[in-house]
Amino acid sequence: MKAVKGKYYFGGVHPKDGKDLAKSSPLEVMPAPQTVYISVSQSLGKPAVPCVTAGQAVKEGEIIAKADGAISSDVFASIAGTVEKIEEISDGGKTETYIVIKAAENGGEKFRLPALENPSPEEIKERIRECGIVGLGGAGFPTAVKVAPRTPVDTLIVNGAECEPYLTCDHRLMVEKTDEIVRGARLIAKALGVTQIVIGIEANKPDAIACFEPYEDVKVVILRKQYPMGGEKQLIYVTTGRKVGLGKLPADCGVVVQNVATCYAVCEAVEQGKPLYERVLTVSGKAVAQPKNLWVRVGVSIKDIIDYCGGEQSLPKKAVLGGPMTGAAIANYDNYTHKTTSGVLLLDGKEADCKEPTPCLNCGKCADVCPMHLMPMNTAFYSAAGDYDTAAKLGNVAYCIECGACEYICPAKRPLIQAIRKTKAEIRAKGGK
Repeated sequence: MKAVKGKYYFGGVHPKDGKDLAKSSPLEVMPAPQTVYISVSQSLGKPAVPCVTAGQAVKEGEIIAKADGAISSDVFASIAGTVEKIEEISDGGKTETYIVIKAAENGGEKFRLPALENPSPEEIKERIRECGIVGLGGAGFPTAVKVAPRTPVDTLIVNGAECEPYLTCDHRLMVEKTDEIVRGARLIAKALGVTQIVIGIEANKPDAIACFEPYEDVKVVILRKQYPMGGEKQLIYVTTGRKVGLGKLPADCGVVVQNVATCYAVCEAVEQGKPLYERVLTVSGKAVAQPKNLWVRVGVSIKDIIDYCGGEQSLPKKAVLGGPMTGAAIANYDNYTHKTTSGVLLLDGKEADCKEPTPCLNCGKCADVCPMHLMPMNTAFYSAAGDYDTAAKLGNVAYCIECGACEYICPAKRPLIQAIRKTKAEIRAKGGK
């Protein structure tokens, strides 16, 4: 189906995308490591509960932690081997439970569920749940919940925007695994009971756009190169013209959004019975020797990934898990990949702006670019004073998507996202939303 242009949306920024470093690097399989550290916190919801013990032998793909409630996901062994230990590890300011698996000498066995042929909608939903699939665009919301909306929907939107700078893993997946993504999207559409499939792809990926145009049942929408074009509410508007009201869900306006990598995972789950225990991520930045797009198993150490890419070619100013706008900076490489890890970036002094913040200039630029029409400066001001209730009220932080556009544009380099996240955390701790 011939591609059409998407609509314009208010706000957003246009950062240098840095995608040239890795966008031409084909997907490459990183060899299985000798040891993996797999967190039981692999989704937006509650951590899973370990169901294995130290000394137990496990197969690759075998469940090792069971979901705890609806908003949670099962966790699987990413290598075959023996459970060495289960321990608490502090990682990035939070403590998570990790299951440590040492690889079997002979590579071990693989576990797979039976492949499904012409599955019913309910069988697809159950398979998605059984395979622990979560949103791979970053949020990690359990996909089984998304494909069972409480209100009727008529459209599936596939998110191929990949607007985050540096990241090119979705781009490579769209170019190299087009048919699998489409088959996965069709399965999700069948589960939802919809026939309309729309995929939004930013204009800086013409090769990916061309890959999807031959599919008559997929409407391709060309998106402006604008950050955060991949935000759910922004993507829904530019592809369909529908607006998701504050406090509402995409299903409330008749749509469900899934990332291209999630569609691929659904295809593998249904057609091969493969649980989600590996994903594609981008390794990039001018401080890494060989930028790559890698198939990496869950629980691989960041140090192993960087070593596989040739190590550091210069001293990084900042190391980031995820993208530079929404990712988290890490103090060292003693971190491990999760289902939601989309990138490992080593940024040099020219790429990472580490200037000390100065007092607010009252310029209003943060409000000018906010795609949610919020007032980030209000949150920052009252949060710094410890008045989190006022910060939440005047900044409307409950509706912030934490895209980072405000902090990017701020000439005073104020830590606006930090203030927003702190405010949200304080309100949650007090029992608010």
